[in-house]
Amino acid sequence: MAASPEKDASHDGRTEDGAAVVFSVPFVGLTGGLGSGKSTALAALGRLGAATISTDAVVHELYGSTRVLDAVRERWGDDVIGADGAADRGAIARHVFATPAEREWLEQLLWPLVGERVWAFRVEQESAVPAPKAAVVETPLLFEAGMDRMYDATIAVVADEDVRAARAAARGHEAVDERAARQLTQDEKAQRATFVVRNDGTEADLEAALSSVLGKLTSA
Repeated sequence: MAASPEKDASHDGRTEDGAAVVFSVPFVGLTGGLGSGKSTALAALGRLGAATISTDAVVHELYGSTRVLDAVRERWGDDVIGADGAADRGAIARHVFATPAEREWLEQLLWPLVGERVWAFRVEQESAVPAPKAAVVETPLLFEAGMDRMYDATIAVVADEDVRAARAAARGHEAVDERAARQLTQDEKAQRATFVVRNDGTEADLEAALSSVLGKLTSA
């Protein structure tokens, strides 16, 4: 459970004594396809006054925990642990994308832990001084996992296909084709999102578009 300033609150939005948790900071899901520039957008939102968290970053932190390291080692063997004793995410990705069953096993291990961290993040922002303009969570599989329903609004970052392909190649994503196959097209993401922001111009262009979105969220 996540600790609030006064009480522990559960994931259903209620404290342990059954009282409803009332949120005032807009809770926003940020998503986009591979190479769309989600991380760049998240950083821009932070500069604009939003509190931000990345579920990928949370997963990275979890891979440093004994609980997760022991579980993946038991499941797949020592090859998923690097020489430095840390998780080898490339090796893990090769196991995860080998079969749907392996992916589902890892999701069942990680998603509840990620959910706890995101919930704690949301609760923390309610007592932040000054209050952030929004609490934004970067989630690559936001719509695919049906997580959009938990947010007050969603933002889809989109870009031209050639720009996205170049970015994905430059970052050297493991199992790019498999990752892309799990995702909705960016047109589908855009259709489902509350706001759509293009990211095939400059970072200044992107920041200006996101500033407009935050203005709409805070004036709603």
